[in-house]
Amino acid sequence: MTGLRCFVAVELPKNMRDEIRLIEDGLCMPGLRLVKPDLCHITLKFLGDVPTQKIGKICETLRSVRVSPFNVAVCGMGAFPGRSIRVVWLGLEGDFSDLFRQVEDSLSHLGFERERRKFSPHVTLGRVGRPSQELSGQIAIRLEKFAKVDLGSFSVDRFFLKKSTLTREGPIYEDLAEFLLQPPG
Repeated sequence: MTGLRCFVAVELPKNMRDEIRLIEDGLCMPGLRLVKPDLCHITLKFLGDVPTQKIGKICETLRSVRVSPFNVAVCGMGAFPGRSIRVVWLGLEGDFSDLFRQVEDSLSHLGFERERRKFSPHVTLGRVGRPSQELSGQIAIRLEKFAKVDLGSFSVDRFFLKKSTLTREGPIYEDLAEFLLQPPG
């Protein structure tokens, strides 16, 4: 299928992206592909390739999401899945459950499959292309240094529908639509 590669996400404040840049300087190593700090975000839902004519309907349904703004602390680091590290992440403390549930519910009505795994809000900082126990061990040692990192908190008051264009230099993200959080009722 051709179309636009899309996802739904929450952006991080600029000051946190600057701090991520410093953290990534300490994580940089062969075998770990780091995400450019300006591209770091919180993915709520990956949609994949979406036919262009469906974008308007997606925006219309996402406008129906009614969640009050909420605070999120950005702290701690870890990795998925564990022994053989594939993803390095920055942790989040905050209640994304209502926002995630409403995004899931609204998009499922348009035929998007529901997530099978429990939603685990995080910011992906890097990916391992070829996992190995040796590389996982080296990454784990570096992660120990940042395990208690605390970038502060921010208010989640909006989310975005984003387009992702894959290039050799890395992805390029564009905002297709912005949705302000509003209390129910």
